[in-house]
Amino acid sequence: MTQDRLADRAYTGIVELIDADDLAVGDRLPSEASLAERFGMSRTIVREALARLASDGITEARRGAGSFVKSRPSDRMLAYMPTQGLSATLGTYEVRFVLEAEAARLAATRRSGHDMAAIDAALAALRATLLSSAPAHDEDMALHRAIVLATANPAFLATFDALFPDVERVMRAGVDISRSRPPEVIGAMMREHEMIVDAIRAQDGDAAALAMRWHLSEGRKRLMP
Repeated sequence: MTQDRLADRAYTGIVELIDADDLAVGDRLPSEASLAERFGMSRTIVREALARLASDGITEARRGAGSFVKSRPSDRMLAYMPTQGLSATLGTYEVRFVLEAEAARLAATRRSGHDMAAIDAALAALRATLLSSAPAHDEDMALHRAIVLATANPAFLATFDALFPDVERVMRAGVDISRSRPPEVIGAMMREHEMIVDAIRAQDGDAAALAMRWHLSEGRKRLMP
């Protein structure tokens, strides 16, 4: 089994441990050595899993003190992303930070009038759906895909489409979890999309890339309680 697969197993094991032991936010996880012994893996593998968990906002490392629970994945989130696939699904954010931020930058500098009209139409559809009680993940995906299309680079689209299953799970969970919270959360989600589109309309590549990274970062945070 490859190191990546082992790290995925360790990641899953730590999430299951947090749930089984009912660890609360702020609780300390067992040491790397203890986790390595529990899972029958090297400390290097456990360290890699902990680094991924920290990137996903589930744990945090404190110098000299170990790793602590930062956020417990909610039951609502795990309904869309089973524990066994959580590492792979949340891991797509790291790819999207690079892919979609650059896609937004290129879309701002290359978009045609037709591209802009498609992006505006997708934004309007997302706004209407978010303000209703409909799921909205299809409209969310359509807007992100319209931005990728505006790069005029088929390689961006092929890469984005390859991520579709995991991105769709994230979008489904994100909208559902946001709807379970105060209305301001959906409002913030909408404003983030508007900032991206406004920057593309203004042909400001740097602003578009920054707005996309901000949106993705906030979206990942919204998945957690």
